[in-house]
Amino acid sequence: MTTLAHASDTLTRDALAVLQPGFTGTTAPDWLLRRVGEGLVGVGLFGRNIASPEQLAALTAELRAEREDLLVAIDEEGGDVTRLEVRTGSSFPGNLALGAVDDTELTRSVAHELGRRLAECGVTLNWAPSADVNSDPRNPVIGVRSFGSDPHLVARHTAAYIEGLQAAGVAACAKHFPGHGDTSIDSHHAMPRIDAGLDTLTARELVPFRAAVAAGTKAVMSAHILLPALDPDRPATLSRAALHGLLRRPVAEGGLGFDGLIVTDGMEMRAISAGYGIERGSVLAIAAGADAICVGGGLADEDTVLRLRDALVGAVRAGELPQERLAEAAARVRALAHWARHRETGAAEGTTPAPEVGLAAARRALRVTTGPVPYTPARRPVYVAAFTPMANIAVGDETPWGVAAELTRLLPGTATATYGREEAESTDPAALAARVLSAAADRPVVAVVRDAHRHPWMAQTLDALVAARPETVVVEMGVPQAPPTGALHIATHGAARVCGLAAAEVIAGG
Repeated sequence: MTTLAHASDTLTRDALAVLQPGFTGTTAPDWLLRRVGEGLVGVGLFGRNIASPEQLAALTAELRAEREDLLVAIDEEGGDVTRLEVRTGSSFPGNLALGAVDDTELTRSVAHELGRRLAECGVTLNWAPSADVNSDPRNPVIGVRSFGSDPHLVARHTAAYIEGLQAAGVAACAKHFPGHGDTSIDSHHAMPRIDAGLDTLTARELVPFRAAVAAGTKAVMSAHILLPALDPDRPATLSRAALHGLLRRPVAEGGLGFDGLIVTDGMEMRAISAGYGIERGSVLAIAAGADAICVGGGLADEDTVLRLRDALVGAVRAGELPQERLAEAAARVRALAHWARHRETGAAEGTTPAPEVGLAAARRALRVTTGPVPYTPARRPVYVAAFTPMANIAVGDETPWGVAAELTRLLPGTATATYGREEAESTDPAALAARVLSAAADRPVVAVVRDAHRHPWMAQTLDALVAARPETVVVEMGVPQAPPTGALHIATHGAARVCGLAAAEVIAGG
């Protein structure tokens, strides 16, 4: 009986070890502390868990009182996707801005400073960087989160980011393997499909991931996308062909030779939960070669953890999941937790803070194009018209963006209003532009857009606005795919707070 009880306890602890759940609140709930004591090795943090750096440090200390080497993960890309500064906007530009500058030392410095701040707060695993090649301009979920559309540019900046982040003591996680850039569907909502052949995948999608592995990334995150060239039936997260047959396979045999932690993207995303359910999906993911199950962006309670634990234990007992595979996955999670704890202790020594590196990078990333009408820097209050698309789930709608706040500080009396898709669909572009001009009165107009090339209503309204008032300043804070327009066109390559500040400085001439 003792042997059976021990085996059962080991199985349960291994099942808990492979979970990276989220939770609600800015302090650790009792249920989470209990599960850590029972074998949970990792947790995931989101914006809802963070009020300030001091509070976050206290939270991670509270968690580590239960387990010293607890792996504390976060989805902190900088740029548009920020959790540390979810309510103010990031102090760091995102990947597209860094790719636009194309200075790998700058990318390494930005990632190092971001990692330093994470480590200071007790975070040991960052689900970043995005190593996706944004080859489809219509992509609704990657966009500015990618370093760009050139695989080799993306590769060198992915490597630099990983090196900078891990030098600060925080494990990196290259995502979304094998590449989410050539999709026009967001896997939060449905299953994307990439029909490219193996030759294309090898020459495009896989180039940055090979660089990530060569740079020593400690983790890789799988994507919930179907790639028939690899597996005609199952998405990469659930595909042994993708995870074991490609990512794990030795380089000499045509694989990437990765031996670190494979973590899934959020299992509650519709690409998995709608077709498989999170319990069945989690079992299939571990069986396919994943080592850690990310869940908790939307599901963040004890019931979810218990259901997934029991599903994994039940699958082993039913012979659907080899116990050795679950034990191997749990061992990889524990090994990374041990590495991260060791690195966290040593990396902070001698690390010099670089608080201004994010703003410096944002300024260098600006691309300013003058139009046919001469532009004179604004010296009086302006009117900011923000044309706002629906935020994707990865970014969320809680994080502020734009240039209005910074222009209000630089030019007191500045006014602003937001114009969204619903409003645009209820009227024609010329009428909406007229409404903007009426609200602006005699103030100079600054039109702020985000991915204008993906939103016809936005592009048409912008055209009507510039036609009526050619001296309009246009700030594109998404992917600058559309031709520049306006008396002054500023492409920021992202909507982080520092990107808005850099643009505002140009507009106000300072």
